[in-house]
Amino acid sequence: MRPQKELFTPFVNNMTLQILELFGGIGSPRAGLKKMGIKVKSIDYVEIDPLAVASYNAMFADELEYNTQSVINWNLKPDILIHGSPCQDISIAGLQMGADEGSETRSSLMWETIRIIQQFGEWRPPVVIWENVKGVLHKRMRKNFNRYLEEMEKMGYSNSFKILDARDFGLPQARERVFTISTLGQAFNFEMLKTTKMNHLSEYLQDNSEVSEAYTVTQPSILSVVGQKGIKRATVIEDFAYTITTRQDRSPAQIIDCGDRYRYLTELECWRLQGYSDEDFYKAASAHERRGRFIMPLYKQSGNSIPVPIFESIFEVLL
Repeated sequence: MRPQKELFTPFVNNMTLQILELFGGIGSPRAGLKKMGIKVKSIDYVEIDPLAVASYNAMFADELEYNTQSVINWNLKPDILIHGSPCQDISIAGLQMGADEGSETRSSLMWETIRIIQQFGEWRPPVVIWENVKGVLHKRMRKNFNRYLEEMEKMGYSNSFKILDARDFGLPQARERVFTISTLGQAFNFEMLKTTKMNHLSEYLQDNSEVSEAYTVTQPSILSVVGQKGIKRATVIEDFAYTITTRQDRSPAQIIDCGDRYRYLTELECWRLQGYSDEDFYKAASAHERRGRFIMPLYKQSGNSIPVPIFESIFEVLL
C-alpha cells in the first residue's frame, strides 16, 4: 500500500496526471483540472451517450491525440479513477428501482467499476472518486452503498464520503450530491476542502433582453402552477437556481420572471451554473444543431454533469 505522500509524484514532478473517466459525461473533472492548469491525460473515457461524447471531443479537441498507437506496454495505470454511475434508479425523482448487482438497472453499473479495479490485478489506482445523488444514503438504497464501501476496503482503500452542495463552492445552484473518495493509505479529509461564498446569480444569467422569445414559457401546464408547491410546480428563481435537470421545460420547473414574461434558463446558463466556462459551452455547442426551440443535448449534458468547482476543490487537497 502506497503512503499518501507518494500518491501523486507525477504532479510533484511536473508530469502529466493520468485519469480514467467512467460514465464520463462531458468531462467535469477534466474541465476542473484544465482550469487549474494541470496537464492531464485521460487514459480512457467511457460514455454511452454519443452526443455527450461529441461535446467532450469538441471541448478537449486541442488536447486529444488521434494518432494510431500500439497498446503494447501501454500504461493503463491511472492516478485517479472517477466514476459517476447513472443515478436514475436511485434518485427520489426516479423510479427507485435500486442498484442491486445483477439487477441490470443503470445504477447497478457501479459494480462494473469494482470489477474494473479488481482487473488491474495487484496494482490499484491511488484514488477513486464516486459521485451520486443523496438517494444512495436513503434506507432503501443504503445496503448497496455500504457494500460498495466494503468492497473498496477489501481492496485496501480507506473511504470517506460527504454530501456536498454546489452553493458552498461559489455556484448559485442548490445541488447536493454524495462524494465518496477512496484512497490507498490515509483517508481523505473533507474538512480540508476550500469552500467559497456563493456568487450572485446575476453573474450567471444572460440579459433578459438578449434572450430569444423561444425561451418564453408558453405551456399552460407550466404557467398554471407558477408559485405552487408539490410535484407539479413552477418555481420562480430568486437568489439561486434549484438543481439543474436534463429538461427545463417540464414540471416541476424553474423559471425566471422577466417582468412581462416568464422564461426558462438557457442552455448557456445551465452550463455556467455547473461551473463551465463560456468557452467550454461554445465548443460543445459547435458539435450540435438546434432542432426546435432548444438544443436539448446541451440541457441533458449539464443536468447529468457534476459541478466543476467541487472537483477543483477536491483536486487542490489531493494534489
